[in-house]
Amino acid sequence: MMTNRLQALINLGHKLSHYKDKSFLDKLPDDLFFEKGHQIIEMAKHYNPWFLEEQVIFALQSWANALTAENLTKWINENGMNEPDQPKKVGLILAGNLPMVGFHDIISVFISGHIAQIKLSSQDKHLMPWLIDFIVSENSAFQSQFTYVERLTDFDAVIATGSNNSAHYFDFYFSKVPNIIRRNRHSVAILTGDESQEELALLGQDIFQYFGLGCRNVTKLYVPENYTFDHFFEAIAPYDELMVYEKYASNYHYNKAVFLMSQDKFLDNGFLTLKEDDHLTSPISTLFYTNYNNIGDLSRTLELNKDQIQCVVSKINLPHMIPFGQTQKPNLWDYADDINTLAFLNNL
Repeated sequence: MMTNRLQALINLGHKLSHYKDKSFLDKLPDDLFFEKGHQIIEMAKHYNPWFLEEQVIFALQSWANALTAENLTKWINENGMNEPDQPKKVGLILAGNLPMVGFHDIISVFISGHIAQIKLSSQDKHLMPWLIDFIVSENSAFQSQFTYVERLTDFDAVIATGSNNSAHYFDFYFSKVPNIIRRNRHSVAILTGDESQEELALLGQDIFQYFGLGCRNVTKLYVPENYTFDHFFEAIAPYDELMVYEKYASNYHYNKAVFLMSQDKFLDNGFLTLKEDDHLTSPISTLFYTNYNNIGDLSRTLELNKDQIQCVVSKINLPHMIPFGQTQKPNLWDYADDINTLAFLNNL
């Protein structure tokens, strides 16, 4: 069965590879999967205005790149997966801040041979059932591995994603079963002042993809003393198109007004505000920044805050650094909160 499940995910990846960009929506094969997909993408945007077509297609293409035979085989082999003697019911409480953000948990439970009890987010309740329907269409026996629930009541383990506040509830309610409880995380970038315009433009992707709503989006910059942001603003100038989207523009105008009324010092390029602040997370359309004196001290600061940080982006050659432009293109083995989901499921 493991081989069959693997092949189903490979086939799904091949299907999704047809989603190149928005222009390809009218060039897709004449196929029920794509016909339904077109309707689902429209429906997703209706229920969640942040889920623009280009954002959803970016997510679909990211999954196409992840679900290749090579990547899936590496992912499984690294974890030494075993077929469970008795499949466990694994409750999944999924987030909905990004398109299909919980799909990794779903395929992790699926490939491990367990049963996914899926509590979809109200913000993303159409896209993932569409993909699951394709998996089930590959083999009707897979149907028993997926159930949708409004509330988890009968489960052997839980993977729950939410805010720091909801995590307190999850910790209490699911304490008697094996669990993974995910909290708020944020991503940061370290600049040296020697970045090229191309590198800074790629950093723009890390900041603005999905409007900055994900834990892998950069919300905080660390810059050297006396750093000037002229080249940074020049490199990200093409993202001024974000202001045509009402929800993003509303956040920009609101946050700018708050800074002005509070008489805070900030920089502004017409679609992004930059404010010096020690916090790791910033509001949508705002980046916080902090000056540093030397990389050694900064590295120790990041280590102390590692439980709050998802990604660190930089050209500096330090362990676990991610290159510019890669935060929203994780591999299957780039686990949320750095917790190996497959190893957790394999040990149930």
